[in-house]
Amino acid sequence: MIILSQDEIKEFDIDRWAIRVFLKALELAGGPRKLMAYRNLTWIPSLMIASYAVVLREMANKTEEEIAEFVGSTKQTIRNMLRADENLVLQKLEGELQSKDVKVHTAGGLAKLAYREIKEGRDHIDLIHAIYEQAYDAMGMVWPVQVLKRIEGADFPIDKQEALNRLRGLNVKGTSVEKLLEHIQFPIPSPANLLKQLREAWEKLSGQTMVEE
Repeated sequence: MIILSQDEIKEFDIDRWAIRVFLKALELAGGPRKLMAYRNLTWIPSLMIASYAVVLREMANKTEEEIAEFVGSTKQTIRNMLRADENLVLQKLEGELQSKDVKVHTAGGLAKLAYREIKEGRDHIDLIHAIYEQAYDAMGMVWPVQVLKRIEGADFPIDKQEALNRLRGLNVKGTSVEKLLEHIQFPIPSPANLLKQLREAWEKLSGQTMVEE
């Protein structure tokens, strides 16, 4: 069981813990290759936001309003994520993946389940790194996980040069990250905000909507 001291519950630790919960949730969902099989990868940013929401609530005792502001989402979305039933999420997930209609409450339930698994000691670092590699090997098809791999260890907030140094060469659904970063506000406060801004920049430039719920 993970027991955190007050010194460990700092804003710069939130990013590391959120990514840890995210990767555990991705493992519980079957890993990136399973998501690729269902062609349901645009849901990954929602899972990242849900991971932040759970960590911020459980580790930092943040309110729904504070969490929504931190991750750049709505209070209602955060509420739905935090009220999700983690005990039922795996029963619903398979059908939602197949129908390509994964809901935010499912992302929330997965993140809550992942956090509980970590707290209870079922968190295997080697497996987490294997999931990272699976996602990375999938090339541009799982851009959110590629972004997370590149920014692992970064101290947020990060400026434009730091983002360029870490993300150069990646693309989001056919658009270069370098081009997308020209339409992003800096400094970037968190990995969740980076994913959100990259998605919004892609939607602005492409004129399409990247459905994630």
